[in-house]
Parts: sequence; structure tokens; C-alpha cells
Amino acid sequence: MKKIGIFYGSSTGNTEQAAELIAQKLEVDSSNVINVDKAKGAQLLDYDILLLGSSTWGVGDLQDDWDGFISNLQKQDLSGKEVGVFGSGDSASYSDSFCDALGIIAEAAEKAGARIVGKGADTADYSFDDSRAAIGGQFIGLPLDFDNEDDKTEERVEQWITRIKADCGL
Repeated sequence: MKKIGIFYGSSTGNTEQAAELIAQKLEVDSSNVINVDKAKGAQLLDYDILLLGSSTWGVGDLQDDWDGFISNLQKQDLSGKEVGVFGSGDSASYSDSFCDALGIIAEAAEKAGARIVGKGADTADYSFDDSRAAIGGQFIGLPLDFDNEDDKTEERVEQWITRIKADCGL
């Protein structure tokens, strides 16, 4: 059985809430849900599937705890690892950089050798202008908007988990 690790950074608690919901739905033990401000880069190697979450701050910036951890991620050999990205953003106030953090993290994980999984959320289902996480009409992971579309969170998480399970053979 593939071991799943969920690593997240959260300033306001939204991405932490998403990480906990994802863990609950995938039946991942809470000991495998790790805030990146307490994580070591080598911990990434303990898992077959990595679900990496960050909120997007300012105009397309990573959440503060990820600023330090992204370099740890980039130093790891993630060959053979499957990585899904999730996170939160504000599509109304930051429409030009909605959930950019997902794109930043996915790019770093790919450069470290990982295969990105969980792609496919239709961008037409969201209200935003631009995102580093949007490619060809689809998001590279799971974008959430707790500020403006909180009522869609659970359904979006469930759809993403379905894609993760299919992509990873779970």
C-alpha cells in the first residue's frame, strides 16, 4: 500500500483545514499531516505520495512557511514520487494570481523528479483572471477559495481525491 504524506503551510488556517479534510477523506493518519514549518526536507522521502498545500499571499507569493521549505523540497530526489498540490487563494481580491502557489510548488516538485498527479479541475468552474496553476483550461491541482466560494470546498476536494486515487492507483 502506498504511503501518503500531506505537507502544508497555513497562515490563517484555511490550508490547514483543507489538509485535514483531505486526510480525513483519504483516511490518512494525523501523524502524516505535517506543517512545513516543523518539517525536514528528508521527511518527503518517507512517502510514496506527497500532497503539498499552500495558500497564496500577496501577488502570487508562497505562504511564509513555504518560503524556507521550498528549497528543502528542491534538494530532494523525488524520482518515483507522485505529488499532488492543493491550496487556497482569493479569486476576487487577487484574480491575477489566484492560487499561484500551486504552480510554484508543482514546478519545484517536477524539477526534483516527481510526477504531478490530480490535474484536471476545469478552470471554467472558477472566477479568476490568471494563475500559474492553470494550464490549458485545467488546474494543475486543487485550488480552493475559502473567502468567496467556501460552499464549493467539499465537492472540489472530493473531485480532486477521485483524480488522485485514479492517478496513483489507490
